[in-house]
Amino acid sequence: MSDQLTGRRGIVTGGSSGIGYAVCNHLAKEGATVYAISRTGTVKEGLAPLPENVIHVQGDVTDHGRMREVIEEIAAGGPIDFLVNDAGITKKCRAEDFPIEDFEHIMDVNVTAIFHLCQLCYPYLKESAHKGRIVNISSMAAHLGFSLVTPYCISKSAVLGITRGLAIEWANDNICVNSVAPGWFPSEMSKQVMTPERKAAILARMPVHEFGDPDDLGAMIAFLLSDGASYITGQDFAVDGGALAYGF
Repeated sequence: MSDQLTGRRGIVTGGSSGIGYAVCNHLAKEGATVYAISRTGTVKEGLAPLPENVIHVQGDVTDHGRMREVIEEIAAGGPIDFLVNDAGITKKCRAEDFPIEDFEHIMDVNVTAIFHLCQLCYPYLKESAHKGRIVNISSMAAHLGFSLVTPYCISKSAVLGITRGLAIEWANDNICVNSVAPGWFPSEMSKQVMTPERKAAILARMPVHEFGDPDDLGAMIAFLLSDGASYITGQDFAVDGGALAYGF
């Protein structure tokens, strides 16, 4: 690990497990002070503690009043240099039977909460001495259709819209906005839709024929937060073992 993020402070949502946990761990080892927001305010049972420079914060990203309090508290302690929007949910169900309340909840977590957190962090990110950064976690589902998770596909397509729209609107406000599209990595959410048949199909569809290491996502996000990425904005980066590029 390098120390390319030493002196930077920022936020990662969904940091208690899965991809968010791995991202917090990687950014902390790169020297950043990371505020990990999650509903539990701690790592999930069975996971190793994160480094000391990861500060856990309890809060539901859909609770807009609580998120305003959290952002103001973090900003009171120093600059906010980055925001990584990782928190997300899905549900497996055929589209014609999908309960509308579940659809709306997915949109609240995966779309509305991201936009609101970007709004809340905007005045602080624009003052960052390192150029403010937002990295949204998109998905292969923003580019491809997957059965039984149509609302998730819709929500992740919207994340690309948020990324590109804010990147253009805030380009002259000292803020870069990008997204990262993970392929198949171990996470609680991917386990929800995994069956032996789907696992075999996924591995066959990836050129490298293996699942990813979540630390690879941390490395990509660390780069997007670093000085080397100060001229990159409005882009979606697939970390997917070549899956999106794989033809027939």
